[in-house]
Amino acid sequence: MTMRTRAAAFIVAGACGLLPGLAGAVCQIRGTMGVSFGTYLTTDLLPRDSAGSITYRCEGQLTPVTITFSAGGSGDPQARAMAGSGAPRLRYNLYLDATRLIIWGNGAGGTGRYGPVIPVSGQEVTVPIFGRIPAGQAIPAGAYSDTLVMTVTF
Repeated sequence: MTMRTRAAAFIVAGACGLLPGLAGAVCQIRGTMGVSFGTYLTTDLLPRDSAGSITYRCEGQLTPVTITFSAGGSGDPQARAMAGSGAPRLRYNLYLDATRLIIWGNGAGGTGRYGPVIPVSGQEVTVPIFGRIPAGQAIPAGAYSDTLVMTVTF
């Protein structure tokens, strides 16, 4: 029997702060596209991959920008999992790279973070987010999700 599961990791846009010494500087989150994995099948032999993105734009910014993600509901960025209606959890993770080797977290505990980069003033920057659900998870059918907090520091 094949179990079908809908899965998505939602991105919550974080807040940007203004450093007192850079009164003319401003950064804005211009858009986010959450990572949606679609239908996961328990019989899949390969991992289910997906991608999302964050787009930001800075004006007059002279300090580096970094973007981090919280651990989500699991409390551990190395072991992120989406919750469903019951106890089973669907393991997944978000990555900085298309090879899905660098887990996107806050730069601690074996995770990476975006940046620091000095943004080009007035230019929109789109940063990809790579997601993966490992194959072979025996979970009941249903909707699974997780919410992460994205923090942009400049």
